[in-house]
Amino acid sequence: MKILGVETSCDDTSVALYEDEGGVAENLVSSQVDLHDVFGGVVPELASRAHLVNLLPLVDTLLRRRELRLADLDGVAVTAGPGLIGALLVGLSTAKAVAMAADLPLVGIHHIEGHILANHLSAPMVLPAVVLVVSGGHTEIIHMPEIGRYERLGSTLDDAAGEAFDKTAKLLGLPYPGGPHIDRLARQGRPGRFDFPRPLLNDPRIIFSFSGLKT
Repeated sequence: MKILGVETSCDDTSVALYEDEGGVAENLVSSQVDLHDVFGGVVPELASRAHLVNLLPLVDTLLRRRELRLADLDGVAVTAGPGLIGALLVGLSTAKAVAMAADLPLVGIHHIEGHILANHLSAPMVLPAVVLVVSGGHTEIIHMPEIGRYERLGSTLDDAAGEAFDKTAKLLGLPYPGGPHIDRLARQGRPGRFDFPRPLLNDPRIIFSFSGLKT
């Protein structure tokens, strides 16, 4: 079985070929870092337009590299949300068109479920599990009794962890994307020099807050 995967939830245009024997055969990414660098963050409208330009050529490149035609595929999977609405629409519309043209089944994938199940690509998941999702736009703890069943136990009240990294980097004038620069500089710091706030220590809920730390 060969599945074409399409991901356009934010600023990277990504396509992949998944095979039931061997997993991800190839993954191609078109980065928009240079496009958004001047603004210090992702501009949704620009991201959507860049996806329009990049997505179909990326699909064509993937198929040529694997010496495949659309007729050789068994299905198309595409990120259906959450994400930037304009960016998602580009991926969904393109995936629908490809699936219709080749008479292939189309499956919409939940963005967060994709983050979770990506772990299964490197090692079998042991279930039931408690999963920590930490990305640019999401910080959540999820109970996963089995694949397809998810219960959110807690999440952030404000910024996601990755968002706090990037916004702090922008405030400090560091290059975009700033998260990796914050991480690199932190490794050179002196532990205990600053007493950063640790919010919600006495709150019984499973929640996070990063806005105070960022400030």
